[in-house]
Amino acid sequence: MTAAKKPATRRRTAPAKPEPAKCPDCDGNGEITEAVKVGARKGRLTGHRQTGLCLTCLGSGEAPNPTV
Repeated sequence: MTAAKKPATRRRTAPAKPEPAKCPDCDGNGEITEAVKVGARKGRLTGHRQTGLCLTCLGSGEAPNPTV
């Protein structure tokens, strides 16, 4: 005599992980742009831009977690 088959149950899928928040300083790019200044005392602005690593998120693009 064979045992009666149980109906197949649905497997639960793991809930989707929320995406990390974007860094407020670089908008999730990981880089920021600064205007180039020329001159020792007055610091004249030129039309050029310089990119650099975002110091808030260290280039990851994710908002840092607040420490409590």
